[in-house]
Amino acid sequence: MSETLASSFRQHFKGMFSGILQWQQLDELWETVKIEPTGWYIYPVDETIPQTPVNTNTLQQFIVDTDTLLRQEHNYDYCGIVYVDNKIKPSMIKIFDPNRLGSVCGSSGSVVLPRWVLSRIPPEALVDKPTEPLGYKRLWNSLFSIKSSKN
Repeated sequence: MSETLASSFRQHFKGMFSGILQWQQLDELWETVKIEPTGWYIYPVDETIPQTPVNTNTLQQFIVDTDTLLRQEHNYDYCGIVYVDNKIKPSMIKIFDPNRLGSVCGSSGSVVLPRWVLSRIPPEALVDKPTEPLGYKRLWNSLFSIKSSKN
């Protein structure tokens, strides 16, 4: 991958994002992504960087599974843990771990990275060393071992 693409991902990641505050807005965002389902990378920030975009079936299953997880683990009447660069034509979506929020805005002095990034820009490492909780590793592995066997 060229340095231009890598810096493009990082620059975009640090750019302006809008919060998805209501669960209905998240439903609308997922529908927008499903309209153009090709070309999306699913980057679990604490995992290996994906080299290719996922197929449509994998993306749709990721959306279903992630939506279910977020609603179960973030048991509030609002969302507030998903951010998108453009609600109408998204190219990057940050999905935060409901169990590892800290201060997402960074006001505490330490920045909390999202758990997953959906991106049309080829991802570049955001962490030096994975520190993934085992529960999510099992979930992630089960999600993608099923999907990869269907490809």
